[in-house]
Amino acid sequence: MSGVRIGIDFDNTIICYDKVFAAVALQRGLVPEGWEGLKTDLRDHLRSSAGGELAWQGLQGFVYGKGIGGAEIYPGVREFLVACKRAGSKVCIVSHKTRFGHQDPDRTDLRDAARGWLRGAGLIDAADAALAVDDVYFEHTLAAKVERLASLKLDVFIDDLVDVFEQPHFPKTTRSILFTRSEPPHPEHCKPIATWADIRREVFAA
Repeated sequence: MSGVRIGIDFDNTIICYDKVFAAVALQRGLVPEGWEGLKTDLRDHLRSSAGGELAWQGLQGFVYGKGIGGAEIYPGVREFLVACKRAGSKVCIVSHKTRFGHQDPDRTDLRDAARGWLRGAGLIDAADAALAVDDVYFEHTLAAKVERLASLKLDVFIDDLVDVFEQPHFPKTTRSILFTRSEPPHPEHCKPIATWADIRREVFAA
């Protein structure tokens, strides 16, 4: 699929926060020793108690900012980007990310933190990278994110959020891949895939 224009979400699609969220929550005494779970499990756990929403927002503000160095790249992302480069595909990141987090007293610039993580992971500003720094777009709202990806005339977009694909102005000509380990209700035009290896096979199938 040479020359295909591919867009990828950032949070929870390229970057995995599960371990760092659990570690910081333990440090802050928000979960008991030995607690295990994904980011979504932690969110639900905190929100079930009084004041939990503020605690969750504060946790997000730290992890997406100063704590982002503890996050990991999802397995298979690098191999997918190598396949993109080999195929001559244009790749960009389009993310719904505010500049500052809620309940973050340090006012860390979350977009700068994300770019720093991408740089540290060798995904941008590297000689063999499939992405250039100018190919990374952060938008303040979900609607603006969809407007951006529509303006880029993407052939494929990969995201972990069903909400993105359900936006009324999501371009019908863009192939939709939902990165998910479960099979929640999703639009008919949206294909759920659990791993990046399977996404690579789906996009670059012979």
